[in-house]
Amino acid sequence: MQNYFHFLVASLSQVRGGIAVMIHAPLVETLCRGDEKLMDIWPSLQMQERRHGRGGGKHGNNAAEGRLARPLKMGAGGGKQRHQFPPQQPPPPDGGNHSTLNPVYEYSDEMNAAAETDFNERRMMLWNVCADHRIIGKYPPNAWEFFISPGHGIAWCNIFKAASSTWMYYFNILGGYSVQYLQRTKASPIDLARKRFPRPTANELNDYISNTISFLIVREPFERLLSAYRNKLEGCRNKYYKLLGEQIVKKFRKTHPLKGAKTPHGPTFREFLEFLVSHYRSGGRFDEHWSPVYSFCTPCSINFTLIAKMETFQRDSEYIIRQAGLETLLLNKMPRYKARWITNRSASDTRNLIPRYFAQIDEKLLTDVLEIYQLDFELFGYNSTKYYSYVQSPDYG
Repeated sequence: MQNYFHFLVASLSQVRGGIAVMIHAPLVETLCRGDEKLMDIWPSLQMQERRHGRGGGKHGNNAAEGRLARPLKMGAGGGKQRHQFPPQQPPPPDGGNHSTLNPVYEYSDEMNAAAETDFNERRMMLWNVCADHRIIGKYPPNAWEFFISPGHGIAWCNIFKAASSTWMYYFNILGGYSVQYLQRTKASPIDLARKRFPRPTANELNDYISNTISFLIVREPFERLLSAYRNKLEGCRNKYYKLLGEQIVKKFRKTHPLKGAKTPHGPTFREFLEFLVSHYRSGGRFDEHWSPVYSFCTPCSINFTLIAKMETFQRDSEYIIRQAGLETLLLNKMPRYKARWITNRSASDTRNLIPRYFAQIDEKLLTDVLEIYQLDFELFGYNSTKYYSYVQSPDYG
């Protein structure tokens, strides 16, 4: 056990990618005093957090006060000019437009308590898995993907294909765009958001993360993967992904149709997974839409305040909004059609298609793909073993 503590301390002392590892400092201090298990000490750490104030909305006046996530400061860094993040904005005028959604669930103290319990258990599970796999601080924090609004006390690591459209919309509201403008503009939501919230540097992320409610939204890994495949490759809607699809087909399609025969449009799901395995084993960089979360948002290197899930997306989002004290700005600002489609239909449609798509692959390929994504399953409490019931048996055919 002492070897593990030495490893943990060594992880803390490393600086990767120009930024100190932002892990749970009180947790490390407690662990290094003895061989307590994380399950045993976590409640006391949560009590410490409550005593110092949780901040935001109903639970305090300062959303940044009393956070357990405190990065180890590096001193003056970088020498680069700091980005000018927007100050907190007043609510944009609605102009009499009423095509917005009421709060996403009926708020109550009981629901708030249930959400808080879930968030605490998710963080506890994540840090247990990080410790078990000895990857605390292994991956350098990926500042590039963060949206930070210091004036609103909130920071989000944008995981693509995990309700990213919804929270991109919310950040555009925080950036001062009106509901009416966002409904009629043809501009890319991410481009709009980056005009207001430029990509932070590593040092800026290090400075701001301890003074904000930081969060990410996770999704069942293979549901996210299938959603990305169907959106980006199955229809080949985009020039870049069409070219990528052609390259996948050229390399991984094992049979070629007769001359004049109609070919499948884009790579099959099996071909896509074979491409991922090959790309992973050759050390290639993954596209953001299917990059594993453990290396994309590095939750074992950054102590996120909250881990939200697609399965409880509406409740979790409202909890985040209330904790940050942003009810007036964000609640009631999501168009009905967009909120309902994103939070309900899209996720359930993908989930229902899982058996059909995974029936295209065999057990060996599933095992190879799990080599890439198994850690995401464990970190966020998802079950990967069920997929073996969907795939072809070894003696198939």
